[in-house]
Amino acid sequence: MRTITRNQYLALFFAFFLYLGIQAQELSQASPEDVGMSSERLERLSKTFQGYIDEKELPGATLLVARKGKIAYFESFGKNDLENNVPMTKNSIFRIASQTKAIVSTGIMMLQENGSLLITDPVGKYIPEFMETTVAVRKDDGSYDIVPANRPITIRDLLTHTSGVSYGEGIAADLWKKAGIQGWYFADRDEPILATVKRMAKLPFESQPGEAFVYGYNTDILGAVIEVASGKPLDVFLKENILDPLGMNDTHFYLPKEKTERLATVYSSTENGLERAPNPGGMVGQGAYINGPRKSFSGGAGLLSTASDYAKFLQMMLNKGAFNGKQLLSPKTVELMTVDHLGEATFPWAGGTGFGLGFSVVEDLGDRGLPGSVGEYGWGGAYHSNYWVDPEEEMLVVYFTQLIPAGDIDDHGKLRALVYQSIVD
Repeated sequence: MRTITRNQYLALFFAFFLYLGIQAQELSQASPEDVGMSSERLERLSKTFQGYIDEKELPGATLLVARKGKIAYFESFGKNDLENNVPMTKNSIFRIASQTKAIVSTGIMMLQENGSLLITDPVGKYIPEFMETTVAVRKDDGSYDIVPANRPITIRDLLTHTSGVSYGEGIAADLWKKAGIQGWYFADRDEPILATVKRMAKLPFESQPGEAFVYGYNTDILGAVIEVASGKPLDVFLKENILDPLGMNDTHFYLPKEKTERLATVYSSTENGLERAPNPGGMVGQGAYINGPRKSFSGGAGLLSTASDYAKFLQMMLNKGAFNGKQLLSPKTVELMTVDHLGEATFPWAGGTGFGLGFSVVEDLGDRGLPGSVGEYGWGGAYHSNYWVDPEEEMLVVYFTQLIPAGDIDDHGKLRALVYQSIVD
């Protein structure tokens, strides 16, 4: 058996820790060729998105592609503000809406890791109003009955969107409208999120817990659970445990005044072309992220961020919980978050796709019918933003724009096709 000398042992020891450092380092720029991508082929991506700008289908956009821990492509197109001729930049800040969900879901998993909760716990353990809930059941004549839930909703039900909680537009929409709780937009609310969530608990939900994928207020409720379990406001908890450790210095629920000029303007696709959304304007508008009450921290759709900030979060996930020398999550937790949990409940919007703890997950590439990889996970936001992580390709993609409604633009599909065609190794 070969004997390893002390110097050889030390060399191996430091090489191992150098490897760990590389795996969890800050994202830095590299040439596409350094990470197995083609500069020439990525020009097709630039040309296509400049075309959307030139044809006035998009006001502006920022795209970031990182592979093997390096940024291979980072470009901005168009304008932050068309009317005032303000260019879009890599430093522009976007309303990321439902891309907030992955960050808040990560916060829940961190609380499980530190022993503050279990995702199998009933939500009612933290918010008693949720211990006994109800479900609306539609009748043949179009009316509905309200029946007790078969069991308490769990935290895992919320993480997987199988709690039955919608955005208040379903069977009992009249009661949700009367309560003033509909739609994902919370920035103008003059009450803390926990107070809103407690009022939700008194309203009938769309399905029995665990039986169906119902997209809705699940992650807003999770944000309230974080506040109770941690004893801290959601914004403070996220800042201390995720945003600051990752260096996500431009990610906020409400913008500091010195950053307001960087916030991209929201536009709507109409028959007459792009039109500036009203101010503040609610869901289809500029929102109250600058001059609002600053009281409601929406875990489901409230954050603002930059492409580079969000890429740091995704790189942490791709690194199995580590980034820049910090281990935010265990690799086993990341593994649990990024596999399908739906069971008998089916994902309603795409074949070959399941849902994990905060992310959609690709289960069958052929059934989905789009370029990608099995095990890829991601989501998007109401302002037409999109992201995904592909562990097989060691790649992440962040796409930010501010367009609601987006009409029939095919940018998401072309983004995916053009990113994957640029991989050449």
